[in-house]
Amino acid sequence: MTLDKLKTGESAVIKAVGGEGALRLRFLDMGLIPKTKVKMLKRAPMGDPLDIVLRGYELTLRIEDAKKHRDRKNRGE
Repeated sequence: MTLDKLKTGESAVIKAVGGEGALRLRFLDMGLIPKTKVKMLKRAPMGDPLDIVLRGYELTLRIEDAKKHRDRKNRGE
């Protein structure tokens, strides 16, 4: 599963960070690292971009970038 598949209000834990080179490093700098809990906050009216909450702040990602992160849903949330 990837971050773009989360529904509003669902939480997940990042399993792997995708991308290559500078893009991957940028994701890591933004706090998108394995074992980080994220929560889908909202999506734009047309679906792109999407807002997630992680490490106490909100981050807006394009769907294209959200597809590069594998995660697993948290049960019971």
